[in-house]
Amino acid sequence: SAELPEVQQKLYISEKSIIMGFVKVVKNKAYFKRFQVKFKRRREGKTDYFARKRLVVQDKNKYNTPKYRMIVRFTNKDITCQIAFSKIEGDQIVCAAYAHELPRYGVKVGLTNYAAAYCTGLLLARRLLKKFNLDGIYEGQTEVDGAEYMVESEGEKGAFRCYLDVGLARTTTGAKLFGCLKGAVDGGLEIPHGQKRFPGYDSESGDFNAEVHRDHIFGKHVADYMRQLMDDDEDGYKKQFSQFIKSGINPDNVETMYKTAHAAIRSDPATKDKSKPKTDKKPKRWNRAKMSSAQRKDRVKQKQAAFLKKLQGDD
Repeated sequence: SAELPEVQQKLYISEKSIIMGFVKVVKNKAYFKRFQVKFKRRREGKTDYFARKRLVVQDKNKYNTPKYRMIVRFTNKDITCQIAFSKIEGDQIVCAAYAHELPRYGVKVGLTNYAAAYCTGLLLARRLLKKFNLDGIYEGQTEVDGAEYMVESEGEKGAFRCYLDVGLARTTTGAKLFGCLKGAVDGGLEIPHGQKRFPGYDSESGDFNAEVHRDHIFGKHVADYMRQLMDDDEDGYKKQFSQFIKSGINPDNVETMYKTAHAAIRSDPATKDKSKPKTDKKPKRWNRAKMSSAQRKDRVKQKQAAFLKKLQGDD
């Protein structure tokens, strides 16, 4: 520093004084002794505990009444819809429906789009109401028009009430998870909701177009895209919709497929019996079966006789 000019020496000294200034140690021993880690599922980024608390905690004056949640989760290839309630030991699942069950009802492709989400929600609602013998009282919205619908309690048995649990998913307008909500509501469940997040709602004017929502429920937006791709890029269409082509589905019969699925779900929402049929076939063994005492003694006699016969043959 002695060799530097006078101006540069002053700058060097000022920079040195800034670097050597007093810095308060925030994370000291007391900080680490009192540190408490967050819940495991919060650390993993799996659970929003701020939302979960409000979905799980029941009013004190309702005592032991379960607070039911409709849980909706999406994966790359499947949709999970469950009805659950919380206990100290953990969440108890009352009923569940999955998009991979839809091939039973005629929907073999496109198992994660908005129309499939609606079918999965409808399947969950009808299955749950059948379990509690409410399917005859609350049929829901049989004529699907995309308009707002809320089930009303009738007679002694009230409607099944639950609350939507979307987890960490983004609740944007037109999101697919609201297709599950609409399917469950049309199926006869009472879920508090508005229409501002359904496809067809215009935030600027505040108007809701039920026709746009109906088109999404019956997969018209998928059919329109198929037609557009067929005109613009036929090779791209064959590549992107290869499974549709393989299943014999074209833009003209997409709506019919979903209408048939809705009717099939309402007629038989029960889960498929996974138990294997009993057969008389004996199981294959890799070791010898256990012998009785008489069998073991007889086996020894046979060995002795065979040995003696062999000796006589040698002589």
